[in-house]
Amino acid sequence: MAEEHHHHHHLFHHHKEEEQPSEIDYKKEEKHHKHEEHAGELGALAAGAFALHEKHKAKKDPEHAHKHKIEEEIAAAAAVGAGGFAFHEHHEKKEAKEEEKHHHLHL
Repeated sequence: MAEEHHHHHHLFHHHKEEEQPSEIDYKKEEKHHKHEEHAGELGALAAGAFALHEKHKAKKDPEHAHKHKIEEEIAAAAAVGAGGFAFHEHHEKKEAKEEEKHHHLHL
């Protein structure tokens, strides 16, 4: 079975005068994905904390419990989405690291 290589060169800054760079800065790409991963983790943490806050408010404010329950569910969904983004960026970071190793082996 042929081995498949998936090359995702997500160059986050595109310059008009330079369509495709001749040399990819793998360390820079890895660092970018690491920062994005951390941003996703922070987003998941913040959204999860807000969901818990809204859950608490729903119990303490029965008059507006329905509103707080909806906000809790939205925040929980945002936390799951942010966690998924962090997981995705973690994978991209590992892939950039592997591509760098592969690139240096074939020089």
